[in-house]
Amino acid sequence: MDANELIRYFESLGLKVNTTTKARGHLGFFLKNRIDISKNIPPYRIVPTLLHEFTHYIHYGLEPDIAKNGGTFKRIFNEENPIFEQELIKVTNFVDENSLCIRLYEHKDRVKSQIKEYENIIKKDFPSFMRSKKFNDFEKYIKKSDAKYLLKYDRVKLLTGFFRKKYTILSVSAIEEDFPDMPRPFAAYIRLRSCQRKQKRISSRINRIQKYYKRPAELFARLVEGLYIDREWVCALAPYTTERFFKLLDSGYYKQLKNVIH
Repeated sequence: MDANELIRYFESLGLKVNTTTKARGHLGFFLKNRIDISKNIPPYRIVPTLLHEFTHYIHYGLEPDIAKNGGTFKRIFNEENPIFEQELIKVTNFVDENSLCIRLYEHKDRVKSQIKEYENIIKKDFPSFMRSKKFNDFEKYIKKSDAKYLLKYDRVKLLTGFFRKKYTILSVSAIEEDFPDMPRPFAAYIRLRSCQRKQKRISSRINRIQKYYKRPAELFARLVEGLYIDREWVCALAPYTTERFFKLLDSGYYKQLKNVIH
């Protein structure tokens, strides 16, 4: 399939197709009657991305509010069935490996290991230490130290001097330099808390990404992408959904998408 041929067909429908933008930081972007394809997109991704964004256009015709609510399977497939999401998640994982969040899970595991290492350092001197309980010995020590700011932030700038014209930068990565007298377990505890914040941020990012990929609108668009990339495999991954899709496609339910697919 030729990308230029697709673009000409889209434009014949009244769609404006831009291929010289950054597509708002994405490979592609759809908004009402406009499709943007990133100028930085790899050549092999142009056609799948065009199909993806055109599917949003078709879906928009079925559900004008997809930008707000992410669409519904009831409108996409003209029926309700939990199998749609189950099968389309498999298709999405095949089409776009970013949906698996592999690097983020690996990063999260590394942070989890670091937390355990710091916990072991603390327990050498404080065997009863538990992450879920208040670390009283540390609390007593930290009250009079500027290191207390590192319990919430990895890096802070403190204004000092009579007229606060000077400042000092404190960092979790330089605890030993900034606080040479701090006991090793206490430095480990500050770093443990830093890792916990990092772990929370990673988990939040994973949740946001998964929520995005599970939107019916995105699952539907990646179904069409997948049928272009490897129709046989996608049909094997999502037998019920693809059967329903082609039935509706042939009936004209998806309008101009029928011409594009055929």
